[in-house]
Amino acid sequence: MQRRLEKDWELSIGPDTVRLFILKAKALSAAVNEDYAGGAEHEVELDGEAHANHHHDGLAEESSENLTEEELRELINDLNVDEAAELIALAWIGRGDYDGTEWADALAAARERANKRTAKYLLGMPLLADWLEEGLEAIGA
Repeated sequence: MQRRLEKDWELSIGPDTVRLFILKAKALSAAVNEDYAGGAEHEVELDGEAHANHHHDGLAEESSENLTEEELRELINDLNVDEAAELIALAWIGRGDYDGTEWADALAAARERANKRTAKYLLGMPLLADWLEEGLEAIGA
């Protein structure tokens, strides 16, 4: 028989809000991954007829990608200090810096880290969506 762990965390941000961040981060990551393969830009070979046949929606794609990043950045910037710290703590737990049972420690460290550049910090995490997802799972949210 498996014993259920006591809930030793409380989120002011709410798991559903975190899941929204996860969806936005995944959309942003998907947009980047479509443009890059193996970390490098796709090579394009041009021949004499390429200009006549080439249609590029780059501005539309770029605009959509920037909107997603801008939207996610604004959502993070709109968080209060406690919510921002919780998001950072969840990412750290998901990344493996802390165990799910170390929520209080992760949150205390994240509160020291939270500042005006929280969005830049979080958006700089290459696997933000995955880490947030794993963080929620680790604490049982």
